[in-house]
Amino acid sequence: MALSRSLVAELKHEAASTRRILEAVPFASFDWRPHEKSMTIGRLASHIAEIPVWINRALDGNQFDFAGFVPARPVFTDNASLLVYFDQFLNNAVSALEAASDDALNENFVIRRGEHVLYQFPRKVMIRNFTMNHLLHHRGQLSVYLRLLDIPVPGMYGPSADGM
Repeated sequence: MALSRSLVAELKHEAASTRRILEAVPFASFDWRPHEKSMTIGRLASHIAEIPVWINRALDGNQFDFAGFVPARPVFTDNASLLVYFDQFLNNAVSALEAASDDALNENFVIRRGEHVLYQFPRKVMIRNFTMNHLLHHRGQLSVYLRLLDIPVPGMYGPSADGM
């Protein structure tokens, strides 16, 4: 089986759970944060929605340099616009992965900040670690935010304590 087929299947599976948790974000509480050092729930949700762009970054070039990079910080006022944003990045990532050869996925990708190399992995590892694991980490974080706000948490790998 081509590496890309496996990665696409995993991405689509995780995207369904990601969609459920993004749908639960209470945008009336967009500026809420559990601690002064934490992201707001709105910022965390938009960060989760944009994580699939890293698949395209990994496949479109040989490196990404954070030096001088100014990330977009969209502000959403409802779940529908957040989900459109997520779907855009997800669909682009799926298309890029479907077109990726095993050879391309085995080539190295570098993330740097100027001359300082932060990560250097084969693209397939970059996609699993910096994209998929990153997505799961922040999705778990968002589930805690929801719990603290007493909002039912959707199940990710079966029902949650809320029966969802």
